[in-house]
Amino acid sequence: MNLLDSINISATGLSAQRVRLNIASMNLANANVTRTVDGGPYRAKSVILASEPYEKQAGGPSGGSFDEELEQAVQTVRVAGIVDDPDPFIEVYDPSHPDADANGMVKYPNVNTMEQMVDVMEASRAYEANATVLETAKGMAMKALEIAR
Repeated sequence: MNLLDSINISATGLSAQRVRLNIASMNLANANVTRTVDGGPYRAKSVILASEPYEKQAGGPSGGSFDEELEQAVQTVRVAGIVDDPDPFIEVYDPSHPDADANGMVKYPNVNTMEQMVDVMEASRAYEANATVLETAKGMAMKALEIAR
């Protein structure tokens, strides 16, 4: 495994965390939307992440059995899908609301703001960790170029 492999692996993590951050932000932005294009309240979305084996770029050097074992263990991350949260909508009694039903109940989105904020913080930290790995790999490559001079 070389430095470019670690950069490629970190890039998959950066991409996946960006999607998580975007979805959590979208959920927070729509936390009070009672009427969507579909007619009902906004339904929260969740990101499903999956790991998959890293496919090394062709032409990379192989250093024996240790590298082969390591390459089999290396995984990347990808977004497997974005799904609707199956939790029920939050019902609030407010007969003056324009979207209230005949009983005066208004259905609000099933967005848990605390859960979404935790997801934002977690995705931010994971993004920072992947960015740090990227910077470290870049620094190692630059140091290798200095030594080669």
